[in-house]
Amino acid sequence: MAHLLREVRLDFIGTAPVRHVFAREVTAPPETVYRALAEDVPGWTEWFSAVTLARPLDDGARREIRLKGGTRFEETILAAKSPEVYAYRVDVANAPGARAMVEEWRLAPAGAGTRVQWTFAVDGTTPFRFAFGIARPGLGRAFRDAVTALDRRLAAAAR
Repeated sequence: MAHLLREVRLDFIGTAPVRHVFAREVTAPPETVYRALAEDVPGWTEWFSAVTLARPLDDGARREIRLKGGTRFEETILAAKSPEVYAYRVDVANAPGARAMVEEWRLAPAGAGTRVQWTFAVDGTTPFRFAFGIARPGLGRAFRDAVTALDRRLAAAAR
């Protein structure tokens, strides 16, 4: 059953009870990576294997996301500053115990490519926070796989 989460702002990234931060370098320039994250929302299903549906809502101010296993989110974009940051807050989720969630993608030039940093910040019930804490290795693997697939996709598009 879907429920409303607490309305938090971008500064929640620094104060959330549970935060996971992952980083990886890709060969595409920051502008190209930013466009894939922020402007090609439906394209997420092509490179982030956990995502089964991604669609912009309200002219891109919000998103609907569905994940394998049935998890669903409705999100509000908190920051869209090309080519540096793309962040969103989960407003509605069917994840039991979730109270607040923000994800932030930071992009920075790295040699000829981009350093991609993903921060996942959450609050919830004690069991939710515990489960999210032990989910770190799986989230890290999902991030690495997704960013690797995104890099391959962007390289193929550039040819």
